[in-house]
Amino acid sequence: MGGGGQQTESESSCGRGGGVFTWEEVQRHSHKGDQWLVIDRKVCNITDWVKRHPGGARVISHYAGEDATDAFAAFHPEPDFVRKFLKPLLIGELATSEPNQDRDKNSVLTQAFRELREEVEREGLFRTQPLFFCLHLGHILLLEALAYLLIWVYGTGWLQTLLCAVILATSQSQAGWLQHDFGHLSVFKKSRWNHLLHKFVIGHLKYGIKKIKYMPYNHQHQYFFLIGPPMLIPVYFHIQIMQTMFFRRDWVDLVWSMSYYLRYFTCYTPFYGVFGAVALISFVRFLESHWFVWVTQMNHIPMDIDHEKHEDWLTMQLKATCNIEQSFFNDWFSGHLNFQIEHHLFPTMPRHNYCRVAPLVRKVCEKHGVTYQEKTLWSGFRDVVNCSTGVWRPVAGCVLQ
Repeated sequence: MGGGGQQTESESSCGRGGGVFTWEEVQRHSHKGDQWLVIDRKVCNITDWVKRHPGGARVISHYAGEDATDAFAAFHPEPDFVRKFLKPLLIGELATSEPNQDRDKNSVLTQAFRELREEVEREGLFRTQPLFFCLHLGHILLLEALAYLLIWVYGTGWLQTLLCAVILATSQSQAGWLQHDFGHLSVFKKSRWNHLLHKFVIGHLKYGIKKIKYMPYNHQHQYFFLIGPPMLIPVYFHIQIMQTMFFRRDWVDLVWSMSYYLRYFTCYTPFYGVFGAVALISFVRFLESHWFVWVTQMNHIPMDIDHEKHEDWLTMQLKATCNIEQSFFNDWFSGHLNFQIEHHLFPTMPRHNYCRVAPLVRKVCEKHGVTYQEKTLWSGFRDVVNCSTGVWRPVAGCVLQ
């Protein structure tokens, strides 16, 4: 066996990977400054790698001392390329007597999900339909043009301005779902193309919104109405964006963001003046913030989103989120995040395939007695209100399967 708390020369040497370990030994290395994890039964020492991890130290450190096989598969659309970076980190493998999963994770569900993922890959459900995303981008650009033409042709009256703001908020919300697709590397096979288009959409079409990563999400039901719908995008996101770009010296992101403001003020300052244009975009963000917050939280707030309980991937995702029933409007309105269960299970899957994988997920859940929750759009909104006001109760229309 490997030395457990101490690394032998063979364990610490890059690429040798001759050690054999038990789960008990692996789990001892789950602290800052001493972190191991397991991928496909291979034990890796990630202690010096966490700070260089492209996805951030916080994400990879979460799996220290644990099996990260399913998370690795979920977030890396180019696994063969990524495995090149794992070779220097390899220090050994699990003993043949050790199970594939750590702690008390359900071995049956772990295997069932991995078989499901293999089936999904065989069915080609990770392949993108380029026309879908081209049409989605096209309808965003059409909305932007329509808003401008409305003011240009009919003037800046109150009714026209209100309608213009609604159209711009719609285009911004839909651009938000599109940047989400690129951010999850679910459009192109090559990550670099996803990153490039993500910069364009999030920077030029959406003025540089990035997710706040350190808000206490397990308490969001307590502060939802205080900072949620009206203030998240106009205030909190905007402040964080600027701080991040300046403090980290992300000058490329700053240029992309400034390109949005240059385009916007070039279009609308001649009609409204500087202060009027600022007021208009502030109102657009106010509307968009409501759209964004209600859609993203109706799948989460009523669910079990407390701290990690070291459960298998399938159980963990099914407890933390639920679905909103499918319809053409719900798909468009939520950017297909009404299929939040499938999105959590397969985060790099193109969203137009969620409706195809959902029956397969339901089948596995039914077979193994895992609760699969789906409700109506209005029930989802009502659950957010009830949960945030402390009077949550099961809502009519919620389907437990």
